[in-house]
Amino acid sequence: MMISYATLFRKIPLIPTVLVLLLAAFQWADDDFTGQIAARLQKYRQAFPQEKAYLHLDKPYYVVGDTLWFAGYLTEASLHQADSASNLLYVDLIDQRTGKNVALRRVQLSGGIGHGDIALADSIAPGPYTIRAYTNWMRNFSEDFIFKKDIYLFDETGTPASSASSKTDLQFFPEGGHLVAGINTRIAFKAIDGDGLGTDAEGFILDQQKDTVATFKSQHLGMGRFQFEPAPGKIYTAFLRNKNGGTTRFDFPKVEESGFTMMVDNLSNPLKMKILAYCKLPGSKENPVHVVGHSRGIVAFVAKGKISDKGLVMSIPTTDLPDGITHLTLFNEQNKPVSERLVFIDHSRRLRVSLNPTRKTYKPREKTEVELTVSDSAGNPVETSISVSVTDASQIEQQPNDQNLVSYLNLSSDLKGHIEQPGYYFDPEKSERKIYADYLMMTQGWTRFHWDDVFRDSLPEPRYFVEQGISLEGEAKRSGRKLSDKTMLSVYLSSDSINSFMTAETNQSGRFAIHNLVFSDSLNLRIQGMNKKGNQNLSFTLSLFQPFSTTMQKVPFYPVTVNSIQLSEYLKRAAQDQEIARKIRESRERLLQEVTIKGKKETQRDTRKLYNNADASLKITPQMASSAMSVLDMLAGRVAGVQVVGSGMNASVFIRGNRGEPQFVLDGMPVDKDLVTNLNVQDIESIDVLKGASAAIFGSRGGNGVISILTKRGNENYDYSQEIVPGVLISKIAGFNVPRDFYMPDYQVKKPQDNRPDYRSTIYWAPMLKTGKDGKVKFQYFNTDAATRVDIRADVLSPAGIPGFAKSGYTVE
Repeated sequence: MMISYATLFRKIPLIPTVLVLLLAAFQWADDDFTGQIAARLQKYRQAFPQEKAYLHLDKPYYVVGDTLWFAGYLTEASLHQADSASNLLYVDLIDQRTGKNVALRRVQLSGGIGHGDIALADSIAPGPYTIRAYTNWMRNFSEDFIFKKDIYLFDETGTPASSASSKTDLQFFPEGGHLVAGINTRIAFKAIDGDGLGTDAEGFILDQQKDTVATFKSQHLGMGRFQFEPAPGKIYTAFLRNKNGGTTRFDFPKVEESGFTMMVDNLSNPLKMKILAYCKLPGSKENPVHVVGHSRGIVAFVAKGKISDKGLVMSIPTTDLPDGITHLTLFNEQNKPVSERLVFIDHSRRLRVSLNPTRKTYKPREKTEVELTVSDSAGNPVETSISVSVTDASQIEQQPNDQNLVSYLNLSSDLKGHIEQPGYYFDPEKSERKIYADYLMMTQGWTRFHWDDVFRDSLPEPRYFVEQGISLEGEAKRSGRKLSDKTMLSVYLSSDSINSFMTAETNQSGRFAIHNLVFSDSLNLRIQGMNKKGNQNLSFTLSLFQPFSTTMQKVPFYPVTVNSIQLSEYLKRAAQDQEIARKIRESRERLLQEVTIKGKKETQRDTRKLYNNADASLKITPQMASSAMSVLDMLAGRVAGVQVVGSGMNASVFIRGNRGEPQFVLDGMPVDKDLVTNLNVQDIESIDVLKGASAAIFGSRGGNGVISILTKRGNENYDYSQEIVPGVLISKIAGFNVPRDFYMPDYQVKKPQDNRPDYRSTIYWAPMLKTGKDGKVKFQYFNTDAATRVDIRADVLSPAGIPGFAKSGYTVE
């Protein structure tokens, strides 16, 4: 059955409203507007409750041939409680240069937590990538809502892509959203370089008489702000001073002759924030207004007052506001939003996490034990889940103030655009973090909803539903036309461990769906119409899952900070490790070849083959065809040296040693890949693979190898009596990916493979540790051969939705 999120929605109480009236200039609203705004937000949140996904990666960058390990977290977006509504998390890897999805993982969640891995095969080109995480339900909303993290995949050269442009972009943001003539306000600004990162900036503002009226200079990651009072009838222009001594002209916000402004002081008093509202309207001296504050869609307060010639001042207690972003909106007399401001609240109400190695110094290959302790802000132990990564600091440079679970849930997930160094705003050692966080609030937009959506009388039905398992959707047609009535279907599902028969029914137009299937890897599927006249004329198509749409980067950029010495060490060690693995594989292949029987009887030459012998040949059986959606699916994992990335029509294939795709040949004729992937898998007789010299007969087209497909219909001995019966669909559907176990050597037990060098960059990875009732857990592992500094990092999320983060380390000598 289809599950609506609204049916699973847990009622969330309002944030406790502060009740103390501080100034006579305003009062807590008790009129109809208060009930209206609360009811509208509640209705919207029930119709479109939102989720937040987060990934903890084992390290910030990788090398071709490496494995990317991840732990996935899913929470309800308002209170961050571990979300049990969606149990399926999609994780994919996007090439920033092409927008191509090179890997897709379906992760099964339990209590909002799951884990997995992505093998970064040789066929994946080095360069900048984005890893994303989202649920099916999150596809109802903007791409801004999903988790995204930029990484870089290096090859043996270690040479990154460079920006196509070094041009600086500069934008200005009046506080509250508007510049109104004669009203003094503050203007924030942000300068970014060609990589999309903040860059130092300074300049000046001129009016149309070329008089300098203001200057500006950035203070943190290209951000800053300055005081400004626009004059009536004036037009202003901004100029940025360039490093070469020249200037670049930029547009400045337009001055409005009338309107509202709102400023907020959230820094002077740690217990209160001061809101200052001003307006300039023709013929009006007092203007009734409301100020609404909500935190992630939950009403925090509604206050009302009147803006006089001197403005309106409100003092709002912040002690009861939750950590994270509070969204302030000024509504005019007609209850229309006229000014908005984001405020960052940080009471440090997060989990206290400590990582304590038993010693500060260890020896290579020595066993290390670390005790991890989790408590709440009051010091009480917390029983919860943790993900831990341990890396070699001589190879992997941790990113400055990188994203963690605390910074993502409380900050980045509620803002538009890329947030640079988000961990900075949660580091108590950064004395200027609060004022810089206020700059961030003025320069980044709110993502979660727009008031126009909240005030709609009727809300649209969500297109995508909540998934608690794998979904199978498709359409049945009769003689190529849509059905005019409901039709019963029989469905048979099978795998190594599952054999299940069920019935389903199409709707009036032929659509059908089966939801909440729970299985791993893949499942063989057989669908046909029930015994009813005309069902043999049915044809079926399956609706394959379409990943979230991709927004292309304008230029490829280098999203990680890497020390050249550390990078060189990382690439060297990775190459050594992969060379050892390659020699082991080659040794096994030679061993197999030595016991292969070479003799064979004479067979009549197939005229469709221009070559004598293939390097590998795959005879297609009915069982193989029934479990594949395309020709390339049948190749996956069955031919040594052939790597298939993706599945179905979106799959790519590479022959070992080549980064380009091979030449495809169909019954002796070179063809495009699109033709091959659209072939009926039931028509395939065999597949030959030609590598290296064997492919030379096809000239330059065979430089990346050749895949030759031979069809049953192309064979003169084809038996047409074996055609697939009409009205039956045989296919294969993908299930939850089974995460691999992270390899950890045990040097207490002598093994032959332990004689080889050990310089792993990720020393230990545990995606789902759990603390006991005492809030503690211990974990052990063995160090590598490297004399180095070791980094330990942990993300934590309590069942109540309180995040935590910790880092520690030790030395290996």
